[in-house]
Amino acid sequence: MLKKKADKSYFLPILPICFFFFAYTSPALWGFWAHQRINRLAVFSLPPEMQVFFKKNIEYLTENAVNPDKRRYAVVGEAPRHYIDAEAYGDSALYKLPFYWNEAVKRYGEDTLALNGTVPWAIQQYKFQLTEAFRQKNARRILRVAADLGHYIADANVPLHTTRNYNGQRTGQEGIHAFWETRLPELFAEDYDMFVGPAEYEEKVALRAWRAVRQSNAALDSVLQFESQLSKQIKPEHKYALEDRNGVVIKTYSREFSQRYHEMLHQQVERQMRASVKMVSDFWFTCWVDAGQPDLAHLAALSQDESGKDEEIKEKQSWLQRLFNVRSENEN
Repeated sequence: MLKKKADKSYFLPILPICFFFFAYTSPALWGFWAHQRINRLAVFSLPPEMQVFFKKNIEYLTENAVNPDKRRYAVVGEAPRHYIDAEAYGDSALYKLPFYWNEAVKRYGEDTLALNGTVPWAIQQYKFQLTEAFRQKNARRILRVAADLGHYIADANVPLHTTRNYNGQRTGQEGIHAFWETRLPELFAEDYDMFVGPAEYEEKVALRAWRAVRQSNAALDSVLQFESQLSKQIKPEHKYALEDRNGVVIKTYSREFSQRYHEMLHQQVERQMRASVKMVSDFWFTCWVDAGQPDLAHLAALSQDESGKDEEIKEKQSWLQRLFNVRSENEN
């Protein structure tokens, strides 16, 4: 049961292997597109002392914002970091669960926590990892952990990452997850106001992580109810449309249905994206401050040398090998 739960997908119902391969071949896939945009925009809220390093590596932070999704089916323990099923712990769970991991483990055990998702604790864990990377002035590790932290923060700001009904499968709304976090941003995000101001120091990291999850969960009713209401008003043939994606014709939500749903949500997706950008930049900044504000200027030239790139390529190949259970060449 644990494995089945951990493998749940937040995208349109396709085979995990197909999704994993598509992730490597499509730049258009919050969905891939939104995760990358959130990390990219967060860079511009950082102070000049950080931008000297982060702007130089903005393409890395953008492209690798989706790494956690790419490895979720290949790396043990990865999947639970993306969500938390609030209803698994009873009423008002998000206000009663322990803020800190060690306390949660004592109360529920690691297996139960992994079964129901760990995103608020994962954010705290990666916050401390990034602080340590800054303290060690390890350029490559700073970039890798910062990219991952941005991903988990963005996931915490998605309402459907806070429920067992993560894809509307319990309410006859299958596909709503990708609709909300991928289709809507792809269609409308270019018009969003994403200016969030300068990064600010976060004194209460754990509380901020839990507040993000709580606010997301509070928006869940609207996500599900508005889609249900609109589906009753629009004929099925007008709800969906066929579109060409990289030479492949897929069934997706029509622009008419998407537009009306987007209007019913009253800028909800925009608010959650803005909250993600703001939180990512604040956490990156907080990690740097907590590490003693190390000088990042001299790290810029060391961030992505060729050996580091080769190492990352090998790591990503290992994800694929584990996913497909392929033997290495020297085993043939």
